[in-house]
Amino acid sequence: MRIYGLVQDSIVDGPGLRFACFVQGCPHRCPGCHNPDSHNSSGGKEMDVEQVIQTMRSNPLTDGLTLSGGEPMEQAKECLRLAQAAHGAGLNVWCYTGYTYEFLRKAGTPEQNALLEAIDVLVDGPFLLEERTLSLPWRGSRNQRLIHVPASLAAGAVITLPD
Repeated sequence: MRIYGLVQDSIVDGPGLRFACFVQGCPHRCPGCHNPDSHNSSGGKEMDVEQVIQTMRSNPLTDGLTLSGGEPMEQAKECLRLAQAAHGAGLNVWCYTGYTYEFLRKAGTPEQNALLEAIDVLVDGPFLLEERTLSLPWRGSRNQRLIHVPASLAAGAVITLPD
């Protein structure tokens, strides 16, 4: 998989100590993105998914996996393997995507929907510079939602986490 960067012990990409996997490549190219160097799909470095999993498992204090980018849904098959390994290790999985939940459910590929079903919390929607905020937890702009994916799938409607 193409990786922009890996961060152990992140405290800004979801609750607790997180292993953050920033994938390389993003079609959204949001103005004001905090990782603009992750946009080019040929940038970053190639890593074997198993190597990323071993790195994630190397820290016994890790509470969860965060998939970010770039755009994780563009590498859904590889990110699904990471999410499954995280769940197998008792970790929760968060994912940041520029796509909306509704778009993924209606127009996403089978791989993207399989990844979605393996995510605990989805932070969805593009970063919008005009909606930028520092006041909401775990989001960069007001349009983005914290979606409880298992509850949303069960209800057949978007269920968000409280602020």
